Amino acid sequence: MTPIRTFLVEDSRVIREALVATLEEMSSLRVVGSADEEAAAVAWLAASENQCDLLIVDLFLRRGSGFGVLQAARNSGRSCSVVVLSNYATPDVRRRCLMLGADRVFDKSGEIDALIDFCAQLAERQSDTTAPVARSA
Repeated sequence: MTPIRTFLVEDSRVIREALVATLEEMSSLRVVGSADEEAAAVAWLAASENQCDLLIVDLFLRRGSGFGVLQAARNSGRSCSVVVLSNYATPDVRRRCLMLGADRVFDKSGEIDALIDFCAQLAERQSDTTAPVARSA
């Protein structure tokens, strides 16, 4: 199975490292880059040589916000999946994230398993589309 190329936007080094370790162990995922502030994430998304299948965004960053990253991802025209992982996944925040183009919103405190399931489903869909087509004789 081809790993899901993932770009992670998270300001906490401790959370970022734990999340990378967990997701890489529990799903077919490989982190190809990360940023801890909006400007760095937006610059990474703007560079055409940078490719990802999944963008994971925290909302509260060292500088700027995840809302700006979501807007930049939507404007970039990339076809990657976008999820938000935040401690502030209130109904209003979830609606705003979805309006800005997020596919899903997960609460850090109680929905990590759901994020892992989402990644597994994404990997499965990705492998289905890249698997060679069997030909009949």
